Amino acid sequence: MSNLPTCPKCQSEYTYEDGENYVCPECAFEWPKQAAEAAGEVARVYRDAVGAILQDGDTVTVIKDLKPKGSGGVIKQGTKVKNIRLVDSDHDIDCKIEGFGAMSLKSEFVRKV
Repeated sequence: MSNLPTCPKCQSEYTYEDGENYVCPECAFEWPKQAAEAAGEVARVYRDAVGAILQDGDTVTVIKDLKPKGSGGVIKQGTKVKNIRLVDSDHDIDCKIEGFGAMSLKSEFVRKV
């Protein structure tokens, strides 16, 4: 299979390179390679349990009791977590919780304050 992008106009998979451009043979559309490379860098959007968009530095509230692995305690519902940091992994949020220390949380278990 070719690793060339599909045509943004007609979605044809038969594009080819022509110098500094990509060309679609089906609709004759031409676009620069730089635009195609920039379009590939899409930023991930992080959302909480109710759909609000999260950003670094936000304050969130835990919406259900969480039992961290390897810890004897429970993070109670309603616990506020300040100054979160978003990361690209299974657990979206890195934070510090008072009484527990550094942790990773999933965004589906928090609500933005």
